Amino acid sequence: MNHLIAPSILAADFANLQRDIEMINHSEAQWIHVDIMDGLFVPNISFGFPVVEAVKKHAQKPLDVHLMIVDPDRYLKAFADAGAAGITVHLEACTHLHRTVQAIKELGCKAGVALNPHTPVAALEDIIEDVDMVLIMSVNPGFGGQKFISNTYKKIEQLKSMSADKNPDLLIEIDGGVNLQNAPQLLAAGANVLVAGNFVFSSANQLATIKELVEL
Repeated sequence: MNHLIAPSILAADFANLQRDIEMINHSEAQWIHVDIMDGLFVPNISFGFPVVEAVKKHAQKPLDVHLMIVDPDRYLKAFADAGAAGITVHLEACTHLHRTVQAIKELGCKAGVALNPHTPVAALEDIIEDVDMVLIMSVNPGFGGQKFISNTYKKIEQLKSMSADKNPDLLIEIDGGVNLQNAPQLLAAGANVLVAGNFVFSSANQLATIKELVEL
Protein backbone atom coordinates (compact mmCIF):
# COMPACT_ATOMS: atom_id res chain seq x y z
CA MET A 1 0.00 0.00 0.00
CA ASN A 2 1.22 3.47 -0.80
CA HIS A 3 1.28 5.82 2.15
CA LEU A 4 -1.31 8.53 2.72
CA ILE A 5 -0.73 12.22 3.46
CA ALA A 6 -3.19 14.07 5.72
CA PRO A 7 -2.56 17.84 5.98
CA SER A 8 -3.70 19.12 9.38
CA ILE A 9 -5.98 22.14 9.21
CA LEU A 10 -4.93 23.09 12.75
CA ALA A 11 -2.07 24.84 10.94
CA ALA A 12 -4.31 26.45 8.29
CA ASP A 13 -5.22 30.13 8.17
CA PHE A 14 -8.56 30.16 9.99
CA ALA A 15 -9.50 33.47 8.38
CA ASN A 16 -9.09 31.78 4.98
CA LEU A 17 -10.16 28.25 5.84
CA GLN A 18 -12.17 27.69 2.66
CA ARG A 19 -9.15 28.69 0.57
CA ASP A 20 -6.91 26.28 2.46
CA ILE A 21 -9.43 23.42 2.21
CA GLU A 22 -9.61 24.01 -1.55
CA MET A 23 -5.82 23.92 -1.71
CA ILE A 24 -5.92 20.44 -0.11
CA ASN A 25 -8.69 19.43 -2.55
CA HIS A 26 -6.42 20.34 -5.46
CA SER A 27 -3.39 18.66 -3.91
CA GLU A 28 -2.31 15.03 -4.03
CA ALA A 29 -3.09 14.58 -0.31
CA GLN A 30 -5.58 11.81 0.39
CA TRP A 31 -7.13 12.95 3.70
CA ILE A 32 -7.80 16.13 5.67
CA HIS A 33 -6.71 15.83 9.31
CA VAL A 34 -8.94 17.64 11.81
CA ASP A 35 -7.61 18.10 15.36
CA ILE A 36 -10.28 18.60 18.04
CA MET A 37 -8.97 19.92 21.38
CA ASP A 38 -11.02 20.66 24.48
CA GLY A 39 -8.63 22.55 26.77
CA LEU A 40 -8.85 19.67 29.27
CA PHE A 41 -7.21 16.61 27.74
CA VAL A 42 -4.72 18.99 26.09
CA PRO A 43 -3.89 22.58 27.14
CA ASN A 44 -5.38 24.14 24.03
CA ILE A 45 -8.79 24.60 22.42
CA SER A 46 -9.18 24.24 18.66
CA PHE A 47 -12.70 24.10 17.20
CA GLY A 48 -15.96 22.18 17.36
CA PHE A 49 -18.85 20.95 15.25
CA PRO A 50 -19.71 24.16 13.33
CA VAL A 51 -16.17 24.36 11.95
CA VAL A 52 -16.07 20.63 11.10
CA GLU A 53 -19.41 21.00 9.29
CA ALA A 54 -18.08 24.02 7.39
CA VAL A 55 -14.93 22.11 6.41
CA LYS A 56 -17.02 19.14 5.29
CA LYS A 57 -19.09 21.42 3.04
CA HIS A 58 -15.99 22.32 1.01
CA ALA A 59 -13.85 19.19 1.45
CA GLN A 60 -13.47 16.70 -1.39
CA LYS A 61 -11.25 14.41 0.70
CA PRO A 62 -12.24 12.28 3.73
CA LEU A 63 -12.09 14.01 7.12
CA ASP A 64 -9.69 12.25 9.51
CA VAL A 65 -10.96 13.52 12.88
CA HIS A 66 -8.60 13.26 15.86
CA LEU A 67 -10.34 13.77 19.22
CA MET A 68 -7.92 15.11 21.84
CA ILE A 69 -10.74 15.39 24.36
CA VAL A 70 -11.85 13.81 27.63
CA ASP A 71 -14.79 11.41 27.53
CA PRO A 72 -15.02 11.32 23.72
CA ASP A 73 -18.00 8.93 23.79
CA ARG A 74 -20.27 11.93 24.41
CA TYR A 75 -19.49 13.35 20.97
CA LEU A 76 -18.88 10.42 18.62
CA LYS A 77 -22.26 10.68 16.92
CA ALA A 78 -22.02 14.46 16.62
CA PHE A 79 -18.66 14.22 14.83
CA ALA A 80 -19.91 11.43 12.58
CA ASP A 81 -22.94 13.60 11.74
CA ALA A 82 -20.65 16.58 11.13
CA GLY A 83 -18.83 14.62 8.42
CA ALA A 84 -16.02 12.54 9.94
CA ALA A 85 -14.93 9.58 7.78
CA GLY A 86 -12.65 8.35 10.55
CA ILE A 87 -12.65 9.11 14.27
CA THR A 88 -9.56 8.60 16.41
CA VAL A 89 -9.77 8.66 20.20
CA HIS A 90 -6.95 8.64 22.74
CA LEU A 91 -6.34 5.45 24.67
CA GLU A 92 -5.56 7.66 27.67
CA ALA A 93 -9.02 9.30 27.49
CA CYS A 94 -11.14 6.15 27.25
CA THR A 95 -12.16 4.08 30.27
CA HIS A 96 -13.93 1.48 28.09
CA LEU A 97 -11.87 1.62 24.91
CA HIS A 98 -13.31 -1.50 23.28
CA ARG A 99 -16.84 -0.13 23.67
CA THR A 100 -15.76 3.23 22.23
CA VAL A 101 -14.14 1.59 19.20
CA GLN A 102 -17.27 -0.46 18.53
CA ALA A 103 -19.43 2.67 18.82
CA ILE A 104 -17.29 4.46 16.21
CA LYS A 105 -17.65 1.53 13.81
CA GLU A 106 -21.40 1.37 14.35
CA LEU A 107 -21.57 5.01 13.23
CA GLY A 108 -20.00 3.95 9.90
CA CYS A 109 -16.61 5.56 10.57
CA LYS A 110 -13.11 4.12 10.59
CA ALA A 111 -12.00 3.64 14.20
CA GLY A 112 -8.60 4.85 15.33
CA VAL A 113 -6.78 4.85 18.67
CA ALA A 114 -4.08 7.41 19.48
CA LEU A 115 -1.14 7.05 21.87
CA ASN A 116 0.62 9.91 23.63
CA PRO A 117 4.45 9.85 23.55
CA HIS A 118 4.71 8.30 27.04
CA THR A 119 2.18 5.49 26.39
CA PRO A 120 3.78 2.16 25.41
CA VAL A 121 2.61 0.34 22.30
CA ALA A 122 2.07 -2.76 24.46
CA ALA A 123 -1.06 -1.07 25.88
CA LEU A 124 -2.75 -1.78 22.53
CA GLU A 125 -2.29 -5.53 22.63
CA ASP A 126 -5.90 -6.35 23.54
CA ILE A 127 -7.49 -3.86 21.11
CA ILE A 128 -5.19 -4.08 18.07
CA GLU A 129 -7.44 -6.53 16.19
CA ASP A 130 -10.47 -4.25 16.52
CA VAL A 131 -9.10 -0.95 15.18
CA ASP A 132 -8.61 0.34 11.65
CA MET A 133 -5.79 2.70 12.60
CA VAL A 134 -3.35 3.57 15.38
CA LEU A 135 -2.10 7.14 15.63
CA ILE A 136 1.28 7.56 17.30
CA MET A 137 1.83 11.06 18.63
CA SER A 138 5.37 12.13 17.79
CA VAL A 139 5.00 15.31 19.87
CA ASN A 140 3.08 15.96 23.08
CA PRO A 141 -0.44 16.80 21.90
CA GLY A 142 -1.93 20.25 22.24
CA PHE A 143 0.07 22.59 20.03
CA GLY A 144 1.40 22.68 16.49
CA GLY A 145 5.01 23.30 15.58
CA GLN A 146 6.65 21.15 18.27
CA LYS A 147 9.92 19.26 17.99
CA PHE A 148 9.66 15.64 16.82
CA ILE A 149 10.32 12.96 19.48
CA SER A 150 12.78 10.43 18.06
CA ASN A 151 11.52 7.50 20.20
CA THR A 152 8.64 7.44 17.69
CA TYR A 153 10.63 5.25 15.27
CA LYS A 154 10.98 2.47 17.85
CA LYS A 155 7.26 2.64 18.65
CA ILE A 156 6.34 2.31 14.97
CA GLU A 157 8.54 -0.78 14.64
CA GLN A 158 6.98 -2.32 17.76
CA LEU A 159 3.47 -1.61 16.48
CA LYS A 160 4.28 -2.99 13.03
CA SER A 161 5.57 -6.17 14.63
CA MET A 162 2.53 -6.49 16.93
CA SER A 163 0.06 -5.97 14.08
CA ALA A 164 1.80 -8.30 11.59
CA ASP A 165 -0.22 -11.34 12.71
CA LYS A 166 -3.20 -9.77 14.44
CA ASN A 167 -4.08 -6.94 12.02
CA PRO A 168 -1.85 -6.86 8.91
CA ASP A 169 -3.94 -4.12 7.24
CA LEU A 170 -3.58 -1.73 10.19
CA LEU A 171 -3.02 1.90 9.28
CA ILE A 172 -0.19 3.45 11.32
CA GLU A 173 -0.51 7.23 11.43
CA ILE A 174 2.12 9.65 12.73
CA ASP A 175 1.17 13.11 13.97
CA GLY A 176 3.60 15.82 15.04
CA GLY A 177 6.70 17.40 13.55
CA VAL A 178 6.56 15.41 10.29
CA ASN A 179 8.73 16.85 7.49
CA LEU A 180 10.72 15.73 4.46
CA GLN A 181 13.75 14.97 6.64
CA ASN A 182 12.07 12.43 8.97
CA ALA A 183 9.24 11.16 6.71
CA PRO A 184 11.39 8.59 4.81
CA GLN A 185 12.55 7.05 8.10
CA LEU A 186 8.96 7.00 9.44
CA LEU A 187 7.79 5.17 6.33
CA ALA A 188 10.73 2.76 6.49
CA ALA A 189 9.84 1.93 10.11
CA GLY A 190 6.30 0.97 9.04
CA ALA A 191 4.16 4.11 9.13
CA ASN A 192 1.70 4.52 6.26
CA VAL A 193 -0.24 7.70 7.12
CA LEU A 194 1.59 10.97 7.75
CA VAL A 195 -0.08 14.05 9.23
CA ALA A 196 1.63 17.28 8.21
CA GLY A 197 0.57 20.64 9.59
CA ASN A 198 3.05 23.49 9.93
CA PHE A 199 5.40 21.90 7.43
CA VAL A 200 2.74 22.13 4.71
CA PHE A 201 1.05 25.39 5.62
CA SER A 202 4.24 27.37 6.28
CA SER A 203 5.63 26.24 2.93
CA ALA A 204 6.02 28.76 0.11
CA ASN A 205 4.52 26.21 -2.29
CA GLN A 206 2.03 24.07 -0.38
CA LEU A 207 0.98 21.94 -3.35
CA ALA A 208 4.59 21.12 -4.19
CA THR A 209 5.37 20.26 -0.56
CA ILE A 210 2.39 17.86 -0.38
CA LYS A 211 3.45 16.33 -3.71
CA GLU A 212 6.96 15.70 -2.35
CA LEU A 213 5.53 13.98 0.75
CA VAL A 214 3.19 11.84 -1.38
CA GLU A 215 5.99 10.78 -3.72
CA LEU A 216 8.43 9.62 -1.00
